[in-house]
Amino acid sequence: MSDVKTLSERIDTLETRLTFQDETIETLNKTMDRAMAEDRCADASARSPERTPAGSRDARPRRRQRAAAALLKLHQAAGSAATMLADGCN
Repeated sequence: MSDVKTLSERIDTLETRLTFQDETIETLNKTMDRAMAEDRCADASARSPERTPAGSRDARPRRRQRAAAALLKLHQAAGSAATMLADGCN
């Protein structure tokens, strides 16, 4: 009978430890999920809203796009200067 009682006590102790370990694992999983969600939010807010060109990994404009943008600015500036001269403004 004492063997059965000893075994029963050992089983109870093991079940208690197992329950504690299960609770600890569940708590750690929830903590990790929360931390990962916070990291995702921080990463998303740190990213630039500018979309990258298809097939490109960086958000910088390509050389031709930069050149086209620079030419457009020059054209607009020249147009503004011509308009000012035609209107007699300095």
